[in-house]
Amino acid sequence: MTVLTERTTEVVIAGAGPTGLMLAYELALAGVETLVLEKLHQRIQQVKGGGIQPRTAELLQSRGLLEPLLRRTTPRDPVGGHFAALPVPLDCTPWRTRHPFPLAIPQWEIEEVLEERAIAVGARVVRGTAVSGIESDDDGVVVTADGLTVRAHYLAACDGAHSTVRKLLGLPFPGRPGTHQAVVADIRLSAVSPLVPRQMGHMSSLTRHAGGYWAMLVPLGGDRYRLTFGRGDRTDTTGDLPVPHEEITAALHDVYGPETTLGAVDNASRFTDATRQLEHYRAGRVLFAGDAAHIHPPLGGQGLNLGIQDAFNLGWKLAAAVQDRAPGGLLDSYHAERHPVGAQVLHHTSAQRVLADPNPSEDVAALRDIFIDLLRLPDANRHLAGLMSGLSLRYELPGEHPLTGQRMPDADLVTEAGPTRLSTLFGSGHAVLLDLAGAVPADTALPPRVDLVRATCTDDLGAAALLIRPDGYVCWAADSSAAGDDSLLTTIAGHLAKAH
Repeated sequence: MTVLTERTTEVVIAGAGPTGLMLAYELALAGVETLVLEKLHQRIQQVKGGGIQPRTAELLQSRGLLEPLLRRTTPRDPVGGHFAALPVPLDCTPWRTRHPFPLAIPQWEIEEVLEERAIAVGARVVRGTAVSGIESDDDGVVVTADGLTVRAHYLAACDGAHSTVRKLLGLPFPGRPGTHQAVVADIRLSAVSPLVPRQMGHMSSLTRHAGGYWAMLVPLGGDRYRLTFGRGDRTDTTGDLPVPHEEITAALHDVYGPETTLGAVDNASRFTDATRQLEHYRAGRVLFAGDAAHIHPPLGGQGLNLGIQDAFNLGWKLAAAVQDRAPGGLLDSYHAERHPVGAQVLHHTSAQRVLADPNPSEDVAALRDIFIDLLRLPDANRHLAGLMSGLSLRYELPGEHPLTGQRMPDADLVTEAGPTRLSTLFGSGHAVLLDLAGAVPADTALPPRVDLVRATCTDDLGAAALLIRPDGYVCWAADSSAAGDDSLLTTIAGHLAKAH
């Protein structure tokens, strides 16, 4: 690889995790020159973030990125999501989704697919290059990293919980420090005792206590297992220390018997229950996404999904800002929309942290019983399923139509070209003006990166015409009664300006 020393680009992204690579794909798809700087020389196959929630699956589907990931899923029976590992699965089917179950895919495999696709559309990824300096002014930002100097319009910090960018800018990361740590490891067992589970079950039924440990072994097929364990008396919350094989063996022997033999450790890492969030996701020409902006207890597979959805929200807005297509305030709407979403995840993972305590007090045990009863009620289950899956997210956007701000389900459509699905209309990353009843005048002038699609749909989508943002949320809708309104064209034009 040619060694870079100095160059210019439109956007620099710090961090080649799922958030950074998803953002790189979105920007490059929009024609933005994008450079990703990653401090690691090669990807680490580390256990973390191994699940894609239904809403993230929908978003990936809309860019044609889900299919290559599905080929890498860990085989297992379809199981609904969960809240605090309680033994009642969450049912996402009432939310009209084609992806009602979380998908088990190792994070490094997600990263491989996203990096491959980001490079294919023009992004550049440089590894072994750690950001060491940042200088900003009104026109852009200068990033230095291991001898490389890059001038860009914007810097996106997607460099994780210990974000170097956040530290270089001296930004506080308020919240609560971790109170305990645990280990998660993908392992292979060469011998097992009768205590080792033979098939996948609910997490609460797989958790055992012995020898001062709590532990959970999840069968992954053959001799492969995912082991999660911790000690109730451990207060060290350092998450970066390596996990020696001896530590894993000790937990296995105490909890599952000495005849349970560790054959190999594929990868292992530590995690804590720290909860923190940046007060502002934008600092001038620097924007924050993923774990660089928020961290929380790893309950319910929220972190990776929250970061990827940050990237979907930020990508089209940042591209519009770089290409001088953004109306005033569009880029600031990234913080306005995503900060409350992050705060909500921190809030409900804090609640789950209490309910999922592996050593619950008598009071917490009683609370768990009440929650289990509540989860059996369809309305309560639907609410928590929408919360955990991301399917219920609605942005506060201007407009009186009830669909405004909601995600649009992946409906079956018929266009002039034949049958298709709504998700296929977003492969280019454009906004879509969907006309279902001839409500949009034929001479409507569309700005760049907005596609007019005339179609019919057997399902009632709740409107005659909808303007759907590149991230799949409705920012304008009209009923058939508005088709003859003289102000319709003006109304659409105003919303189109905000959508691209």
